[in-house]
Amino acid sequence: MLLTGRLIEAMGVGISAPVFQTIMLTIFPPAKRGTAMGLAGIVIGLAPAIGPTLSGWILVHYSWRMLFLVILPVNGFVLVLSFFTMRKVLQTSHPKIDILSVIVSTIGFGTMLYAFSSVGAKGWGDAQVYVPLIIGIIFVALFVYRQLHMDKPLLELRVFRVKAFTLSAILTAVAYMAMMGVEMILPLYIQTVRGESAFQSGLILLPGAIMMGIMSPITGKIFDEIGAKRLAMTGMILLTTGTVFFVTLTDKTPLIYITALYTMRMFGITMVTMPVTTTGMNALPIRLISHGTAVNNTARQVAASMGTAILISILTNVTTNRLPAKVLLHQTPLTYRTQAINANLAGYHAAFIVSLVFCAIGLCLTFMLKDGNNAQSTSVLDAKEAK
Repeated sequence: MLLTGRLIEAMGVGISAPVFQTIMLTIFPPAKRGTAMGLAGIVIGLAPAIGPTLSGWILVHYSWRMLFLVILPVNGFVLVLSFFTMRKVLQTSHPKIDILSVIVSTIGFGTMLYAFSSVGAKGWGDAQVYVPLIIGIIFVALFVYRQLHMDKPLLELRVFRVKAFTLSAILTAVAYMAMMGVEMILPLYIQTVRGESAFQSGLILLPGAIMMGIMSPITGKIFDEIGAKRLAMTGMILLTTGTVFFVTLTDKTPLIYITALYTMRMFGITMVTMPVTTTGMNALPIRLISHGTAVNNTARQVAASMGTAILISILTNVTTNRLPAKVLLHQTPLTYRTQAINANLAGYHAAFIVSLVFCAIGLCLTFMLKDGNNAQSTSVLDAKEAK
């Protein structure tokens, strides 16, 4: 039941999120897209970040069923409002959907994400992980081959011929790997090592979410003025610096210190993701905006799942290998407790080190960005494509 409901929800998000970004990128001229995408960043970044705090509060005071019930009136309100506020603002057509491409891509990406989702519990050597992963890679390769040999593909992968877009997509994916992985393991540290509740864990992360909501439109406005390069470099430095300090966490690190570091990381993320995404989109002709948005969303989802799986896998394996023998629990319980905490900390330190590697890769990629925001008129972009 939970899986079915989650899949239906995901279908809705898979439709609405790319459409939302495509509309924002199309109705605004390239020189103003930074501001528009900054406003979009509030929705994309702030809402999921508030979730842990709200969910924790609900779990403390109410039944877990309330997690789902509180969403219904919000969805109902938005649905009714859409009938009165939404307008047709883009030119539409009636393209045929290649059903075979849909099936192949669903199997490919679905099995890959299933493998990455299972690796934390099963490990990389388990058949439940590597078999779906191999199947996923094969089907994704078939999907890519089919798209590149169709006149009207389901997903126009030729957007990767534009170097600025390719670089932005890779950099955004790496940033999401660094962000989402830590967003998953940091609450685990707070609850398992520090013994805090889900609600308190959410409160510790809340200032970072607020920072993201405040800074997204500001960084979008700055992007329109100076472009993505300096913003992204500064953001990745903040993200890297915050991760360096996470590597030194202990079981007695002040929670306010953790909150400050997490807020610093989220501040850095706002200076990277939306500005870099926008500069890549600005490099595309108008007819490829929707395809570029779809590719970016797919890359982010896959990268986030990969980053989370890798960090959870490392956390689990290192912790398991460092745990003391069970016999010690009965002989000297206090010694066992100390060594168990140290084993957990070693796992978190290893995971944060890998996240630091992601940050370092992203920082290096920022030096390859060009100055400016790629803000050219649609006619210029289409003329370049034709040439």
